[in-house]
Amino acid sequence: MEAYKGFASVYDSFMDEIDYPAWVQYLQEAWTMLGKVPKTVIDMGCGTGNITIPLAKAGYRVFGVDISEEMLAEAQRKAFLEGFSLPFYCQDMVGMELALQADCVLSLCDSLNYLTEEGELSAAFCAVRKHLNPKGLFFFDMNTEYKFKNVLGDKTYAAMTEDAAYFWENSFDEVEGINEYYVSFFLREKNKNTYERTEEYHYERAYGLEEVEKCLEDNGFELLDVYDGYCFERAKADSQRYFFVAQLKEEL
Repeated sequence: MEAYKGFASVYDSFMDEIDYPAWVQYLQEAWTMLGKVPKTVIDMGCGTGNITIPLAKAGYRVFGVDISEEMLAEAQRKAFLEGFSLPFYCQDMVGMELALQADCVLSLCDSLNYLTEEGELSAAFCAVRKHLNPKGLFFFDMNTEYKFKNVLGDKTYAAMTEDAAYFWENSFDEVEGINEYYVSFFLREKNKNTYERTEEYHYERAYGLEEVEKCLEDNGFELLDVYDGYCFERAKADSQRYFFVAQLKEEL
């Protein structure tokens, strides 16, 4: 089943622990530190627009890209409520084809971990390169092997709201480096006391730092830094999320 197809309508309710305003502030601080504040930004894997919309409100020209039509519909709905009509594109990261270049491409919320097949990460980096202005920036995060193995492990999580509930089971294959999420959720039917059950399977791959750095190098990027999540401390062995800062080289 396609990931985030049914889950899109309740995604924000169950991801409210993520401090998106702090993430947006972090991005702005990182741009300021580099002395390269972008005018145009592509948010690749934008989901329901939790980064896209605040950046637009802050004055950036932002383009959202996601493979899920349902997530994009929710993003567009939220943008309209904020008084914005933003360009959203339903495309795969691997084959992204937009008729534009940007000063910065973002891929956050472990979107790139969803590229599990051999060669897909390199193809996505190649697509990013084609959509960047000279010396453009590429910011992205990834869940780490440490997180899959030691934090998520083979655990089950559950959450409930007034109109929905979900159960999230994890299983990490250390040999293949693949984490499987089985999501079963229940949505209250409108004007009824009954619930509709839906299930989805999500798969994320753990990428090592050296593998990512080589992939960036092969596609014309310079890796400027890797941070421990959304702070400015260097990545370490027990980091649960890496935040990568890369820049397109002047000459390929």
